[in-house]
Amino acid sequence: MYRRTRSEPQPPPLAPRPFTTLPGIETAPAFSPDGSRIAFAWKGDTTSDGHGFDLYVKAIGSETTLRLTRHPSEWLSPAWSPDGTEIAFHRMAGADTGIYAITSLGGPEKKLRSTRAPYVGVTPISWSPDGKWIAFAESSPTEFGDRISLLSVETLEVHARPHNPRCRHEAMPKFSHSGRNLSYLCVGDRFLEIYTVPLAGGTPQLVVAFADGLFGSEWSADDTRLVFSQRTPEGAELREVDLSNHAVRQFLFSSSASWPSISPRGNRLAYDVASESVSIWRRDLLHPESPAVKVIFSTRRQNNAQYSPDGRLIAFESTRAGLWDLWMSNSDGTNPVQLSRLNLNTGHPRWSPDGQKVAFHAFSAANLNQPDVYVVDISERIPRKLVTNLKMTYDPTWSADGKWIYVRSKEENATEIYRLPSGGGRAVPLSTVSEGLDDEVLYFADRRFRSTIRGLSLRGARRAFPLDGLPQVNNWNAWTTVHGGIYFVPVGLPDSLRYYDFASREIRDVLKLQKDFSDGLSISPDGRYLLYSQLDDLNSDIMVVENYR
Repeated sequence: MYRRTRSEPQPPPLAPRPFTTLPGIETAPAFSPDGSRIAFAWKGDTTSDGHGFDLYVKAIGSETTLRLTRHPSEWLSPAWSPDGTEIAFHRMAGADTGIYAITSLGGPEKKLRSTRAPYVGVTPISWSPDGKWIAFAESSPTEFGDRISLLSVETLEVHARPHNPRCRHEAMPKFSHSGRNLSYLCVGDRFLEIYTVPLAGGTPQLVVAFADGLFGSEWSADDTRLVFSQRTPEGAELREVDLSNHAVRQFLFSSSASWPSISPRGNRLAYDVASESVSIWRRDLLHPESPAVKVIFSTRRQNNAQYSPDGRLIAFESTRAGLWDLWMSNSDGTNPVQLSRLNLNTGHPRWSPDGQKVAFHAFSAANLNQPDVYVVDISERIPRKLVTNLKMTYDPTWSADGKWIYVRSKEENATEIYRLPSGGGRAVPLSTVSEGLDDEVLYFADRRFRSTIRGLSLRGARRAFPLDGLPQVNNWNAWTTVHGGIYFVPVGLPDSLRYYDFASREIRDVLKLQKDFSDGLSISPDGRYLLYSQLDDLNSDIMVVENYR
């Protein structure tokens, strides 16, 4: 006797569809309470009187876009009021940086509070389900780091949230739909972590930890899961973590996906998806008015170009073969050859003083927390990992005599520099080295974005020191040293190159691009030419997934 079994109906596959296809960048989507409309930031409106982001609203199934603000800004992060009548947004715009509110049908905006929001990751805000509070983050005026506070919608009073001592920075607060819990990003010494904490008070609970880059998070409608966008070497990806067992799954449709938003009813998921083209260009610093020359390019990305000591060759990173790999070309970009085939993602190439080798770090997509330093002989083209006592090493720099490589390690103090033999061996902190230092000052960036450049004296006390008058740079690859100073791209001005003079401590403008710098600067040995990567084209659209559970 056979029993006929009934198969359970399978949910329809998740199929993203474009919600916006406007020119330029549409980002930071936020669903209205009924899920019928999305507020978003758009940079690219041809009718705009500026080149920044403004706030727009568009209904699902409609092509009509309503513009709400007319103040082009560096960034906007919106959040709807629970009744859908207003939209609050955190604006980055110099002296006008702050939290604002505007009616969802248009009208004058009102400023609720000025804030200290120095970069995009601090700007996401959340409106509490009872309508009384707006959760936000900003840089603390009294201590290092970003902190989360609650802004009273009625009185505009600010109540600081208890600080988690594990976190150097706290940002991206999100109220759960029940209003009982708050999730937030914690930036520690080694990892990024997402926590939840009861608003009534209690111990923060770790949800998930990862190595690098959070681009937004959102509660599911039933408060059982969190969807978040995590940086990977291939681009940002959407992932979902179950709060009951901390299991994480990746959405396979979510390549280059950021800033997720879930409709309160839980049936729709929105996010932005980006595409970019990055090439390596050359400018003549003796004749800055002359046009730039595109030197290295492909349909993929290329970054971190570095002149060899004699100026004849260029080492650079590219995704033209899939993952980030190390490449080399002639100084005019001809004859590109691949130097690494590790099935890993490379970074930070640096030439040996004799121009025969390149040091770089590499890590797998599966374990971003485990970088290792490699050295490749350009004639052999076989990278070899530097075996040492440190479990993770990155950001290699050669000593002037080529005998040593200076590295950093995530397992120890982030500002500590180690020295190891260039062929591998025991790494020791520079603070303990008493001999054999032929350099005078080693320069390094203290973090990935909004980096402060510090000098480390290799003689005497060997303590790291800031450079007087040098502002923060855009990222840890947006600067390079020459004999007399530092060329750098300042925070907030990603299209500008400036020069800091060591002797006078003065800063001068060098040149300005029509587009933004990407990762990496290098000056030719004779000081004449600048190599840089440029973001040639960047577009993003907002996608919507129906039937999200």
